[in-house]
Amino acid sequence: MSEWVALIIAMASACAVVVAVVVLRQRRPIEESTDETPDVIEYITMMIGVVYAIVLGLAIAGVWEARGAAQDDLFREAQSLREVSDRAVVYPVEFRDQVRADVDAYVTYVVNTEWDYMKENGAITEKGDQLLQKLQNDVATRAPASDLESQSYQPIMDRISQASEARNSRGQNAGPTMPGVVWLGLIGGAVVTVGMLFALQIRRTPRELTLALCFSVLIAFLLFMIWDFDNPFSRSVSVTTQPFEDLFPSLNLGG
Repeated sequence: MSEWVALIIAMASACAVVVAVVVLRQRRPIEESTDETPDVIEYITMMIGVVYAIVLGLAIAGVWEARGAAQDDLFREAQSLREVSDRAVVYPVEFRDQVRADVDAYVTYVVNTEWDYMKENGAITEKGDQLLQKLQNDVATRAPASDLESQSYQPIMDRISQASEARNSRGQNAGPTMPGVVWLGLIGGAVVTVGMLFALQIRRTPRELTLALCFSVLIAFLLFMIWDFDNPFSRSVSVTTQPFEDLFPSLNLGG
């Protein structure tokens, strides 16, 4: 099922629940007066709304920050490998080609194979670790043959280390980042917040019902947005392999 279809179903379900509850309450005999709502109920409803709005804001900020960090890590990984490939120009042709072949093999594997695995399983692969380790071993075990190679050795090793760190961060961010207890609070808070609408004794007037429906739809949409951003490398607004495709155009990764 498409995620946007799921969003429409969620919002429609929220509307249906509100309408159903309002209709059922109107059919039941109500003994208390509906002309006025006690001040204490209005105060409690307002406080619950404020607290839940703060929780929602923190959750949205958290998942957005996690997505931004995942995007930065991916760009750092691609940029570091691009610099390794460029700096290899100081080596003799045979070894330079070997280093660039190692980089290309790793990038191609990440984009064409590991990325789909990571989206489905929420983890990176051992094969990717091996390919990056091979690049590091090839550079580390070759003794510099000239002053220029000696000067380039440490910067190249630093870029490989940066790529490895970015890869590890990508592996840690793969999959949902929001703890289950937070989701329990978000969903429970949504139920309580929407439920407090009925404590205000709303009736089937077009104005009151419209406002209740809009509020319920807004809550459903915000929860969907948090869920969508919760997994940085999957779902509809995920981080893509665009940095690799932009920095390694010769590999035709987008094709």
